[in-house]
Amino acid sequence: MPDLSSVRRVAVGSTNPVKVAAARAVLARVAPGAEVVGVAVASGVPDQPWGDDETRRGAVARARAALRALDADLGVGFEGGVVAEADGAVRSCAWAAVVDAAGVEGVGGSMAMPLPAAVARRLRAGEELAHAIDALTGERGTKHRGGAVAVLTAGLVDRRQAYEVILAYALAPFLAPAGWDL
Repeated sequence: MPDLSSVRRVAVGSTNPVKVAAARAVLARVAPGAEVVGVAVASGVPDQPWGDDETRRGAVARARAALRALDADLGVGFEGGVVAEADGAVRSCAWAAVVDAAGVEGVGGSMAMPLPAAVARRLRAGEELAHAIDALTGERGTKHRGGAVAVLTAGLVDRRQAYEVILAYALAPFLAPAGWDL
């Protein structure tokens, strides 16, 4: 199992302040000496990923690209997406990925939350979730603050908090007891 105490530089595959702040908050607890830096990288998936698989691939691609871009000890990627349910409803999804220079990789996801029909219609018409939420709330840039999750939970949970949890899940292969071979 990799040792996070030796991590000095972490590259987050985004310059979105919410994603970088989530990574800083979590890594401050497990790699307190690490510098956490955001870098713009491609996800390799559409701007609005559909399905858990596509969204997960985007998070992994961002983590790998960030690691390479900054020659870091760890790369972190976050990707938010949406999933069409069998009953026609649409829900949110989000994935986080962590990869180290030796190729050890962890992935965690959650944030499954039903989206309103008005949002689902906009998504099916090709709009991104963030833009649909902005249009329906009359605000701009919600994804750089609390995100759809804060709007839809009346502030009980915000995007940063949700990303912190899935990043902790993604770190499980790095944090689990020795010999567990996650």
